[in-house]
Amino acid sequence: MANTPQSKKRARQNERRNEVNKARRSRIRTFLRKVEEAIASGSADTAVAALRAAEPELARGITKGVLHKNTVARKVSRLSARVKALAA
Repeated sequence: MANTPQSKKRARQNERRNEVNKARRSRIRTFLRKVEEAIASGSADTAVAALRAAEPELARGITKGVLHKNTVARKVSRLSARVKALAA
C-alpha cells in the first residue's frame, strides 16, 4: 500500500493512465479487426480503406507509448502485404 504522499499520487496517476491506455489499445484493436474482416471478405477496396484508417491509429499508439514502434512496423508491414496480395 502506498504510504507517502508522492507514492499515493503516483498510484492515482497510474490508475488514470491505465484506463486511458486500455481504451487506446482497445481502439487500435478495433481498427485492426476491421482490416482483418475486410481481408477475410475479399474486398480489396474496403481492405485498403481500412488499412489507411488503421495506420494513423497505430502510429498514435507509438507516440502515446502504448505500443513499441517495431511492433507497429511489423503489423503494418504484414497487413499491407496481405492487402496488396488481395488486390493482385
